[in-house]
Formats: sequence, structure tokens, C-alpha cells
Amino acid sequence: MNKNYLFLPAIALFISCSKAPEEQIAPVTESAEYANARVSGMLSINVLLKTAATNAILNELKTYGTIGDVIPEIKALTMKVPGEKLDAIRKLSYVSSANPDAVRNGSPVDAVSVSDFSNGTSTWNLDAVNVTDFGKGRTIAQDGTGVFIGVLDTGLLDSWRQYFPQERIATQYARSFGGGGASGNGNVSEQPNKWEHDQNSHGTHVTSTIIGFKLGTTYFNGVAPKATIIPVKVLNQNGSGQSSVVAQGIVYMGTLKAGVLKNSPVIINMSLGGGGLDAMEKAAIDFAIGKGVIIVASAGNSGTAGMGYPGAYKPVISVASAGLKAEFSVPVWWYALDVPEPTKVSDFYIADYSSREKAGQDLDVTAPGSNIVGPYQTNSGQLSYYYLSGTSMASPHVAGIAALMAQNNKTLTAAQAEAALENAAIPMATEAEAGSGFITATAALGTPIQ
Repeated sequence: MNKNYLFLPAIALFISCSKAPEEQIAPVTESAEYANARVSGMLSINVLLKTAATNAILNELKTYGTIGDVIPEIKALTMKVPGEKLDAIRKLSYVSSANPDAVRNGSPVDAVSVSDFSNGTSTWNLDAVNVTDFGKGRTIAQDGTGVFIGVLDTGLLDSWRQYFPQERIATQYARSFGGGGASGNGNVSEQPNKWEHDQNSHGTHVTSTIIGFKLGTTYFNGVAPKATIIPVKVLNQNGSGQSSVVAQGIVYMGTLKAGVLKNSPVIINMSLGGGGLDAMEKAAIDFAIGKGVIIVASAGNSGTAGMGYPGAYKPVISVASAGLKAEFSVPVWWYALDVPEPTKVSDFYIADYSSREKAGQDLDVTAPGSNIVGPYQTNSGQLSYYYLSGTSMASPHVAGIAALMAQNNKTLTAAQAEAALENAAIPMATEAEAGSGFITATAALGTPIQ
């Protein structure tokens, strides 16, 4: 991996920082799942029911295979069945849908000595969305205070306390879900404390965009530096997982909003995706939004091949990725480059990898996602920071902006947030990019809520 070295005079040390490969979302089709089933003889499926899972229903389903998890909140369950049984299960009168469980991709520690990074240094991407300005620090009154953001991702690195203030991570609500797919009998299990033992770094980098991060002795600002993060691990150490696990994480956030967080705004960020809308995932999204949760997700990195799911599902606020045309134009440009005001979309480009909207898909807004610097460890226990590019990096910008909006309006709904963001977005330059205008915090906060 080629490395660039960033010199930060404020901390007088060198930190290795490299542009990591752009993330790829590889669609998994049902035919591929069937091919696996023909080899193994068994298939993990997600079943959505038309009614509650009664004992009679469960007993009948057991004649087709093994039942894993039952999720009463969304009338769903997981099963492990012979591949040839799927069609018969779909034809049962009480079954709304059934599909193969889909793939979804995306030590001792020292605590940070401040409670938030609202006074931290600006970076180009924060300047671009108008929450900070070069040399001036934070330029808006909102900072995410009182808002909870569930980051459904890979969890956090062991060393997260060296990057983030402990006050910004709601450890009491943090969870890890695993399993699904080909593992065991399709069970999705909770894994105590695994959320803070990630080896992938993806979730830590995503979190750093929302609340900021510490690099050496320098603090860097975030889109919503006083928001509170709820890490929910739904992806494994390789950065992939199953739609059944993602659904469990979404339902968990919905139950928090309906329960202990009923008086607080709750947002979900999902920098993940895959091919096809899973019925259980859809039901989980509908459940969480029905409880008052706002959901933001990456659009995918498949370019003109179309968007990934769940981002392409209409009630989800989906985010495409943009870069700054002046990047690398000056030394240490990522924190020393002043993005011109007022925001001009001609200063930015839509990344080639960023997924475009296809028929039946819903792409909402565009945000910075190319060459975003944040914590990313390639060696366990060794602090390091990398440029990452992908719609995964764009999504947390919009989740943070939604937090600023919710701080102003604690009853903000998902539909209201989506409409305001779309109305506030600055149209991009070409027809191919229409419908995914560039969003800034100032524009979003200045747009009336309908």
C-alpha cells in the first residue's frame, strides 16, 4: 500500500495516512444463494409473516426446517431449510415473503481528556458542508446536543478511547449482533462487548466524521460533535454481514426510541449495503421509522450499475459521494484548504464509483465522501489515520446534519427530514446527477420543515 505522510505542526509528529481502496458493494442475488444451497443442501432464509407467529405457525414451519430467531416486533423469523423448500414456504397462507438471507458489506487505552471536539480544527469536508470554516472553527450554533446516533457498522476499535471522548459513546446501549447466513441454524445472536473489539476500523472511521477525532494532540471537529453515538455492530471483522443481522440492529434501535430514548431524537447511520431489498430488512426499517427513528444510508459504490439496499429504499435517506476538485492542491490540503464560500457545486465532482439512481430506486442527496481522513488501523494496537473513499464516508455527514436538524426540532420525522434535505440540496451540474443535490448544514437548517 502506497503511503503519504502528513505533517501536522500542531502536534509535531508524522502520521502515516494512505488513500484506502474505494469500497465495493457486491450484490448477492438469489440465484447465487440457490447455487450455494445446491452445494451445501441448506439455505438460511428470512421469513416475513402476515400475522403474529403463533405456536401453530411455528410448529408447521418446523416441518420445513429449523427456526432460528423470532422477531415479534416485525412479525419475522429466520430459518435454516433445505434449498428446495423455499418455494413451498413462500406459498403458505400466512407467509408474506421469504428470501435467502442477503449479504451486507461496509488492549490498554488512554481516554481523551475533553468531552467533545466542538472546538476542534476544521477539515475540508466539514468546511464543505458548512459546519466549520478554515481558520474560524465552528460556524453554526447547532452541535448535535441531545441527539443519539446509532452507527450500525463494524463496531469500534479496541483503541476507540484514544480517538473519541468517552462521553460521546453510549456504552450502556452499545450492542453487537452476529450470525445469520450460513452460520449455525440461521440464528442471530447477541455478542456481549464485541462491539468494542473490532479489527476492521470501518465503524470507527464512520464515527469520526460525525463526532470528530483526536490525532496526536490535535482535536478535529465533527459534523455533530456533541451528538451521542450508539455503536451497534452488525458487520463482522471482514466488514460484511447478513441482512437478518442488520434487521436485528435496526429493530434494536427502534425499541430504544420507543423506550428509554422516547424523549430524544434518534438517528441511524448505515454505511453498508448490498443487492436487493430484503423483506425482513424492509420490515425493520418500517418498524423503526414508525417509532420515530430517522435512517440514513450510503447509496452504494456500483456507479451506473445502480444503488445498493437498504439505501435505495424510499423511506431511507440515501447519500451519494462527492469529492473536492482542488484536493491535493496544497500541502496537507485536507485540513489546510479553505473551501470557497458560498458553496458552489462546480467546486465538487461526483465520484465515479458513487451509485446512480435506477428505476425504482430513490437517491436523495450528495455529501463529501472522497478522501476523508479518519482513524483506520491496519495493525492492531497501532494508531493510524487514512484517507478513505466511498459512499460509506458520505453517509455520516448527512446523519450528522440530520442530528443538527433534530436538535432544532425534536419531533422531526424521517419523512420531514428527507423532504427538507432534498429541498435544501444544491442541484449538481449534469442531468445524470439530478435528484442528488449537494447538501450543506446551513441550507438544511434554513429550510422550513413541512
